[in-house]
Amino acid sequence: MDSTLTIPEITLKSGTGKIPVLGFGTASDHPFDSETTKTAILQAIEIGYRHFDTAALYNSEQPLGEAVAEAINRGLIKSRDELFITSKLWCSDAHGHRVLPALKKTLENLDMVYVDLYLIHWPVSARPGKVEYPIKAEDFVAMDFESVWAAMEECQIIGLTKSIGVSNFSCTKLQQILAIAKIHPAVNQVELNPCWQQKKLIEFCKEKGILVFAYSCLGSGGTNRVMESQVLKQISKAKGKTVAQVSLRWGYDQGIGMVVKSFNKERMKQNIEIFDWSLNSEEVNKISEIPQGRAFLGVDYTSVYGPYNTIQQLWDEQI
Repeated sequence: MDSTLTIPEITLKSGTGKIPVLGFGTASDHPFDSETTKTAILQAIEIGYRHFDTAALYNSEQPLGEAVAEAINRGLIKSRDELFITSKLWCSDAHGHRVLPALKKTLENLDMVYVDLYLIHWPVSARPGKVEYPIKAEDFVAMDFESVWAAMEECQIIGLTKSIGVSNFSCTKLQQILAIAKIHPAVNQVELNPCWQQKKLIEFCKEKGILVFAYSCLGSGGTNRVMESQVLKQISKAKGKTVAQVSLRWGYDQGIGMVVKSFNKERMKQNIEIFDWSLNSEEVNKISEIPQGRAFLGVDYTSVYGPYNTIQQLWDEQI
């Protein structure tokens, strides 16, 4: 692949800047050591990735910051401004008075003066304290959307982040934010792939000027439904592409952004090679008929103590 190949960008309707449609994810079910993470990020920059997704929970903010500094020293990029950095507010800091200190801590970890996008990780708060997962059932509390979102807006106003948004928010919970927001969310990052297409959410967000960004583009929740889909396998064989490439190309055609996770250099390259070919209408129709189901149910974000006793309450109508 030509190393000068660039990833298309989408102009955010809220906040400032353009976001590369393909982001490089740094979360892992089995956390890598810092050096492995740093090496993978440097490889990703060499290949052409310019958008990196991290979070307080992932323990990847510091290695990401170190990788960016090394990339500049090695001349892979001229400055940090060439990159788009997303991070996220963890539940235990999702309280009005803790948002700004949490973002300052993230920036300290990254050794940066701003992030491009700061997201509320989940629509639920936890008792203030250490960043941990899973959260103890008795530690969950209802999020005060008004004070938390006002603090997120303040972070943007003072320039610590260029844009703000949310993650894992249903249409109903987005409405709650929109009802009190002076600055609208720029992004809603959610599970989305050919086996969980979220058409209603995409349509809702499009109407509100919110960009949907997909995580688990190639499956999640311990399942391989995307990679094992017979429909996607048939299309990939006909196209001479991988199943992952077909899935990502489908996502690109939905007008959404995607975060892809792979520390394998060959797969990193393959995942970026989706912009110079397309799916035909017959293939798109076949993908639209794939049986739908959420893989990541979010059971760990429900509690007998509330605020969400069931996954139905967590996801509202999107279950």
